[in-house]
Amino acid sequence: MCCSYGSGRVSRKVVSGEFDFIASLRAFATSPGARGLADDAAVIEIGGETLVLTHDTLVEGVHVLEGQDPADIAWKLVAVNLSDLAAKGAEPVGILVSHMLGEGDERFITGLREICSEYEVPLLGGDTVRGERQRVWGCTAIGRATCSPVPSRSGARPGEALWIGGFIGQAMLGFEALRDRTGASDVAYTRPRPQLELGRALAPHASAMMDVSDGLLLDASRIAAASHCTLAIDSDAVARIASPDRLDEAMRWGDDYVLLLTGPTDLDERFEIHRIGSVVEAGEYPVLLDGSPPRGNLGYTH
Repeated sequence: MCCSYGSGRVSRKVVSGEFDFIASLRAFATSPGARGLADDAAVIEIGGETLVLTHDTLVEGVHVLEGQDPADIAWKLVAVNLSDLAAKGAEPVGILVSHMLGEGDERFITGLREICSEYEVPLLGGDTVRGERQRVWGCTAIGRATCSPVPSRSGARPGEALWIGGFIGQAMLGFEALRDRTGASDVAYTRPRPQLELGRALAPHASAMMDVSDGLLLDASRIAAASHCTLAIDSDAVARIASPDRLDEAMRWGDDYVLLLTGPTDLDERFEIHRIGSVVEAGEYPVLLDGSPPRGNLGYTH
């Protein structure tokens, strides 16, 4: 519950859902480093360094399947945080991990060791707890900015191109393979690979950048809202980096952790990225798909 003021009296307003909750927090998250709680990470200048900090949580049965290999859970927990650093063009400094003790703790340690080794990320600390029912894991990642200004979601300008750093819909297919035990590869879902190197390379050239975690359409709408513009997406272009027969689902499913950015129209001459649309003047809708607003939910929200 939170208080809102109007007509000279106090009224009570129910906080319902993720968007309402974050909107309530913005009232006192006033530090410039918080970026209005409208970005992938906090950015703080300390001494001669600019630090990038982010935190994500995984919940069993929500972000990972019940009974999933704890080694894969540990990998994904760290990977989704490193992906946020990638969207800021940051170089990882270290991580802190919160682990809920239970079955498979040794496997969790194995997965944690593997991803820390793979990306040369130091484990700096964290916390362990024990509880009942659904297990929950948290991770805070700390990075060092490699360019100034640090990319945000708010710099897109009409006339620029909309780019994506890789395929979408692969995590959706991996999830289905794992859930249904088909024997097909589930690695895109269980062990996503944050685009840290690409993010550092793109950061000086991107006007706005984030990672695709909740669905291409929804995350594109977030860049559009922050930048006060409209993103016009071409479905034929998206079909070249997604399964054409599952295109609509792929654009809304999420968990792909590839970079989504706006910038000059010639970026693909220098980087392995794919143009999927354009930045246009702000209209009635933040996102257009082949000239029309997409119908239904744009992606995943809690």
